[in-house]
This record gives sequence, C-alpha cells and structure tokens, in this order.
Amino acid sequence: MRKVLVGLGLALLLVISVLLWNTYTFESKQLKDVPPAPPIAVSDSAINHLSRSIQFRTVSYQDASLTDSTQFQAFLSFLAATYPQIHAKLTLERINDFGLLYQWKGSNTGLKPMLLMGHYDVVPVIQGTERMWKKPPFKGVIEDGFVYGRGTLDDKSTVIGVLEAVEYLLSTGYTPTRTVYLAFGHDEEINGNQGGRAIASTLEKRGVQLELVLDEGGTIKTDGVAGLKAPVALVGIAEKGYTSLELTARGEGGHSSMPPQKTSINVLASALNKLQQHPFKSSLKGTVGKMLEYLGPEMPFGQKLAIANRWLLEPVLISIFTDTNAGAASIQTTIAPTILKAGIKDNVLPIDATAIINFRILPGDSVKGVLEHVRQAIDDPEVSVRTLGEFDTEPSPVSSPDAEAFQLLHRTIRSCYPDVVVTPYLVVGATDARYFRNVSNNVYRFTPYQLNDQDLERVHGTNERIEATTFKEMIRFYATLIRNVAK
Repeated sequence: MRKVLVGLGLALLLVISVLLWNTYTFESKQLKDVPPAPPIAVSDSAINHLSRSIQFRTVSYQDASLTDSTQFQAFLSFLAATYPQIHAKLTLERINDFGLLYQWKGSNTGLKPMLLMGHYDVVPVIQGTERMWKKPPFKGVIEDGFVYGRGTLDDKSTVIGVLEAVEYLLSTGYTPTRTVYLAFGHDEEINGNQGGRAIASTLEKRGVQLELVLDEGGTIKTDGVAGLKAPVALVGIAEKGYTSLELTARGEGGHSSMPPQKTSINVLASALNKLQQHPFKSSLKGTVGKMLEYLGPEMPFGQKLAIANRWLLEPVLISIFTDTNAGAASIQTTIAPTILKAGIKDNVLPIDATAIINFRILPGDSVKGVLEHVRQAIDDPEVSVRTLGEFDTEPSPVSSPDAEAFQLLHRTIRSCYPDVVVTPYLVVGATDARYFRNVSNNVYRFTPYQLNDQDLERVHGTNERIEATTFKEMIRFYATLIRNVAK
C-alpha cells in the first residue's frame, strides 16, 4: 500500500509540475516595442462627411421592390463630390451598377495587391420603433460627441473611414508600392450577391491574387472578455457557414374533437426535441484554439493555467464557454429553430407541420454534415428533412495568424491602440469577406470600433451611433495600415 501511495504522490507531483511548467512557459504573442503610429490631421469635416452619408437611405430589403435605387445613386454622387482626389487618381469600376471597385496602382506590380472593403447598404429600421430612437435614424445628427444613425456602426463608417484615409494620403503625395484595391458592396445585408460576391468574382476571373483582404467583423471590445479586463482587438480569421433546413411532419388531419395519438404537430415537436438533445460536438481547436493561444498568456494565473493545459482541462474550458450564448456559438455548430408553421383553425388538425431551423456551421463541419447530423438525430421516417439551399454557405477557410499579413495587421493595431490585446477569433455571423476565399489566403475581419457590450447591441438595433473620436482614430488606423502593407 505504501508503494501505491508513493506512486500516486509521485504521479500527482509530476502532473502539478507539468501544469506549472506549461503555465510559466506560456509566452505572450503580443508584439512588443511597437512604435506609435504617426498622428494625422483629421478635421471635423470627416465627421460631417460621415453624418452626410447617413442621410442617404441606402436600405437593403429582401423584397427588392422596396429598395430605392435613387438613394444609392445619390450616395455615389456624394462620394464623387466629397473625395475628388480619389476619383481623379484612382480607377473606379462599378459592378452591377452600385458595387464599387477602386484600384490605386502601386509602383511595384510584382507585389500582390491589398484590398480594404466594406459595404454602404444598411438594414431597415423596424417599423414602429422609430419613436424609440433618441435621434432620427437617417438624419446623421452630431451631438454630445457622437454621430447618430443607421450605418454609423454597420457599415458606412468603414466605407467613409477608408475613403477619408486614402484622400488624406493622396493629399500628402503618398504613392503605394503595392497596389491597393477598395471594394464597397451595396447589398451585404441581403447576402451580397450583386456586390461583394460579384466584386470577388471579377477579381478571380482576372487572376488577381491578394496579399491581404480586410473586411468588417471584429471590433475593439473596450470592456474586455471573460477573465480579461484589458480592451481586446478581435480579428476574425474565419467565419461560420450557413444553412437552413425544413422539417416537415405529415398527419391525417381531421376534426380536433377526435385526435389520433400522433398528430403532425406531435411528431414535429418530438423531432425538434430530439435535435435539441443531440447538439453538435463542441471543440476548442481551430479558430478558438488560436484565440486561446493569444488570450491565455494575458489572463490571471488561474485562467492562464487552465488554457495552458487544455490537454487536461478542456472539459472545464468547454463548460465555461457554454455558459454564455456567445461562447457556445464560438465552439460549436448552432441549432436555432426560427419558423414554425401548422394549422389554420383552432378546431382543425393540421395535415402538415413544418419547422425551419437555421444552423451556423463551425469550420470543420459542412452543410452536408449538418444535414446528416439532423437526420440521424431525429431518426424518424415520418419527418422529412430538406435543405432550403438558397443561402447555403460553407464555413470559410481559416486564415493563419502566423502569416506576415496578420502580423502587419497586428502591428498596425498595436501602433494605433497600444493598450489593446490582439487576438484571432471566429466571426459567428456572415460578411462579404467569405466571397474572397479564392483570391487570398489572408482574409481578415476587423474594424477598429471601440465598443463595450452595451454598444454592441446598437448594431442593427435602436440608437445606432459612433463616437466622433473613435471615427477619427479609425481614419488614422486605415492610413497606417496602408502605409504598413502597401509601403
């Protein structure tokens, strides 16, 4: 018995030693000694330009008949008048009338170009909520240090910020060594087929390969993340895929006074319950693993120890992630029933009962894999399962944080925002960046919005706004990034 206890003690000591060794050798990936980016003179005219851009109702509707194309044309005329040097010195190509592709030719055509992108369409204001806005959503009101209105966060501020940066660089006589493309879509909010996708297809057909693509997606989260109070710059290195499935159960119908043991609604409800009881497997590999490698060394000792020793403590970390909706979404393919249809009258049994379920697919899973998982989980011949197919998108490839392009982006962020912790992360929504997978291995998603949890709720929500100083710092960031990447 003594030998057994001694053996157990030695084993425990060995495990503790390994845990501590891994923790103390878990080195920071934050770039050190990054010189600050040079200041640039950003006048209040830039704020006025953003305000003016908000006043164009470039709203994308799923029902195309509701879209007012005159507002889109007016917005493009506004850009031409507001940024004269860009429109004199860069080549502009219009894709499907309202998609914009600018080319700023570099002096060395042997270098792969870089591309900065965004979109200028916005989501509608939900009918009946206008009265909940402190400032009218399409007036671009400037007050108390903020610009208010739909598009200040998603995503006209990116478009105007990039254009302000390029116009500034042109005014200084700067000429890039590497060619710079600017791509601005007009239908990102309705899947980007005519804008972002068409622009990417145009470049692909021309054989263009890009050194760096930067779109919206991540932000600077000023109140940090769980366990880390420092502001965190979240740089999307991938985004989840998308599919929706239709589940249909069929019954006999008839009068509700003599219901059978199984109705179509019973069968469908059972199928939905089975699916919820069989979630997709959670994983800390891939993009989340990369994020933990960047965040872990900056955490307090306890969290750092757990992250440094995922080989042992992965179940604990998964439990922590799944405590929040956002955390759970980052480590698994999600299941979200969104539409239920059955019945037309309270005393009539429906023949068909249907559910639409939306899935956001983790890199490593696939649209086909989701369909197979659902069929196996439900395992009921009385329920048909089919994909809607219209917007099916596979998860994007994962762009490496070890690539030189990411390191240049990392360096730029640290030079403009020296107090932030930079980390890769997974974008759980969808952006136009997903269409550029064939023209670049280095597709990243980041806009230097400085937002806390409460601010993030304004995106697509009520009282969307951006702080004027944040917008001015964005312009500096884009100018610095162009200098760092295009040289």
